[in-house]
Amino acid sequence: MLRRAQPTRARGVVLLALMLALAIGGVAALAAMDVASLSRQRERELQLLFVGDQYRKAIQHYFAEAPAGASHVLPSRLQDLIEDDRFPMPVRHLRRLFPDPITGRDEWGLLQVGGRIAGVYSLSAQVPAKQAGFAPAYQHFSGRAAYREWVFAVAPLGATALPSPSAASTPATGTPESKPQWPERRSSP
Repeated sequence: MLRRAQPTRARGVVLLALMLALAIGGVAALAAMDVASLSRQRERELQLLFVGDQYRKAIQHYFAEAPAGASHVLPSRLQDLIEDDRFPMPVRHLRRLFPDPITGRDEWGLLQVGGRIAGVYSLSAQVPAKQAGFAPAYQHFSGRAAYREWVFAVAPLGATALPSPSAASTPATGTPESKPQWPERRSSP
């Protein structure tokens, strides 16, 4: 009987070593998935910063470029940015409408002033991984609790801060209470 006890102990040690190796492998796999998930989130954040800035620039361009004799206004819908029919030949301020990189949907929160679009923001309540180190134009994104607080908007003259999305009752219909002055068109030299 002593001879049989030795192989049983050896099998037990091998089984214990196998279980330990599986546990370590599982922990390593979870860590790798966590790193990959964070990497994907950071990539989506970079896309959001790029796309949001494209919308902000397009809104500013739409406002600045008005037909001769027409007043400078903000767009009333995002579609106006890709087909501005205020001109005899439609003008494109944006090549296409981009989906929100965070949610993956075509829907954006709209910051509206007087029923017109002054900016866009993600509808995601997810906490951003990036909390600091933003470009100077977006320093106000530092320490935000959700992507929906990253507002890409044109700023009115004399404003020290942009209106927040919470100033709007709903993403598509809310309007801030005060009427800002929008920048006058500046002609280039």
